[in-house]
Amino acid sequence: HPPIPNNKTLFLSFSLYFFFFFFFFFFLSHNRHQPYFSLFYKLIHSYVLFNFSKVYASYSSLESMEQLVNFIIRPPRAEYDPKSDLLDQEFLLKGKWYHRKDVELKNSRGDVLQCSHYIPIVSAEGKPLPCVIYCHGNSGCRADASEAAIILLPSNITVFTLDFSGSGISGGEHVTLGWNEKDDLTAVVNYLRNDGNVSLIGLWGRSMGAVTCLMYGAEDPSIAGMVLDSPFSDLVDLMMELVDTYKVRLPKFTVKFAIQYMRRAIQKKAKFDITDLNTIKVAKSCFVPALLGHAIEDDFIQPHHSDRIFEAYMGDKNIIKFEGDHNSPRPQFYFDSINIFFHNVLQPPEDEVGESFFDPVNDYFGCMEICA
Repeated sequence: HPPIPNNKTLFLSFSLYFFFFFFFFFFLSHNRHQPYFSLFYKLIHSYVLFNFSKVYASYSSLESMEQLVNFIIRPPRAEYDPKSDLLDQEFLLKGKWYHRKDVELKNSRGDVLQCSHYIPIVSAEGKPLPCVIYCHGNSGCRADASEAAIILLPSNITVFTLDFSGSGISGGEHVTLGWNEKDDLTAVVNYLRNDGNVSLIGLWGRSMGAVTCLMYGAEDPSIAGMVLDSPFSDLVDLMMELVDTYKVRLPKFTVKFAIQYMRRAIQKKAKFDITDLNTIKVAKSCFVPALLGHAIEDDFIQPHHSDRIFEAYMGDKNIIKFEGDHNSPRPQFYFDSINIFFHNVLQPPEDEVGESFFDPVNDYFGCMEICA
């Protein structure tokens, strides 16, 4: 792919246009009294100036394209302290004590994944419990799963979460918006299946994490159910929308060139093809029960992405729309729907299920105040 142009490149490009301009000017000036000269001169003059502006805009937009490439594959890593930003090693929730078990796993590329498994300290009769794997979004980390743990643990559903490779404090250099993250999820599922204390497995992903869940679920029909919060339907379409939404300086005629440029740049840096991240195609071969959710005012991944996935999805499905944007806190009725969904597909032991529907933030922090 073409390199970002330096001043010399810009000078040569502009000089070329000026050369043609002056060539035609001096050549035609000898015939300036001809009736067609004035019209032809104006046409040449307009053409040269128009293309001069296009060249300048195109080269200046390469920097914008590089920024978008980095935004996709190397966003800022979430910074957090496991000692203070995750749920405690032991904590009380709805009258029961739970434990955070931190583990390190390796993916197929040898990257170390930092993970946490939230489990009850005492499990009645030692029964294996179902588990939901929470998959964070772009620039996210395993700290984002605390809310999911507070919601699901009282329903006797354990929660496993991880920093995907390239995210948080896990190894790896690049984020791939679901492509390599799918392999990270494979490592987690294999670990849980070999654990001996896990029965059925569900997936809950947000944004990039939702895409990861969908791509993995299409390959593993044993997954009991998936919650997909604001997934994108096609990465190329999303990139074109972001160019328009965030006013990236790309003239209309360069959009296709820009996408191809970014495609090659991402292939070179992160070793995946953005055209392969089409979840509509994946949805047509996925039969895992799915609950989709999307914020109505989401202008980052617009709601029509979930609509397109929902229409193509082959398995049992439902979709919920709610107020807010891409990063807004999700409403309580949405969490209640998720709780009901996972209770139905994971079938946790009934005798262990407590109150399922509560305000997760107030319940957890209320317990923390009492315990303190």
